[in-house]
Amino acid sequence: MQTYDIPASRVGSLDVASRNKVLRNTYWLLGLSMLPTVAGALLGIQMHFGLSPMAGLLVFMGVAFGSMFLIERTKHTAMGVVVLLGFTFFMGLWLSQLLQFALRFPNGAQSIALAAGGTGVTFLALSTLATVTKKDFSFLGKFLFIGLIVAIVASLANIWLKIPALSLTISAAMVVVFSLYILFDVSRVVNGGETNYISAALAIYLDIYNLFQNLLFLILSLTGNSRD
Repeated sequence: MQTYDIPASRVGSLDVASRNKVLRNTYWLLGLSMLPTVAGALLGIQMHFGLSPMAGLLVFMGVAFGSMFLIERTKHTAMGVVVLLGFTFFMGLWLSQLLQFALRFPNGAQSIALAAGGTGVTFLALSTLATVTKKDFSFLGKFLFIGLIVAIVASLANIWLKIPALSLTISAAMVVVFSLYILFDVSRVVNGGETNYISAALAIYLDIYNLFQNLLFLILSLTGNSRD
């Protein structure tokens, strides 16, 4: 874990061993990042953590963008790992709001487990596809970025429109987009497009996090329509 990236001059000609090392370190850090995420989520549930929509948006934007800026600045040092783990703890705390909502439903715990299982299977399948085939999926980048922007704009519009069918459509689209982002981001590591495992772990972590959130929302919407 002493080498955080490969010199830029070698990006175009990384040997297989170097790429595999970056991939291993990425997966190692990705797995480690799940521990503070779970800790933050459990703490948030116990604390009944929650913020008003406006205050929550401001807090989230401030912490998220501030953390990502610090991760980018420190990604070549061990401090980058520390900042990333702190960020994932916050993301777990933030996720606790959705988990608390889910647990109000009779089948809430099962829905969370189903979403987690579906996320895990999706990640395993797509990361394996990218790793085994070594196909370059960089062509997906522009399509995914446009799709993500459209979905975000639609989400913001639906805050006022409050159309249930639109919410389901947006979540379904997000599930597809972030599933493909897993393929895209893992492929970048496999093919030498990303040589810093801290940056790579952050990108894939956000893919998994957003995939889980939207998958859980879909499951709750389709199966959790009544409460005790």
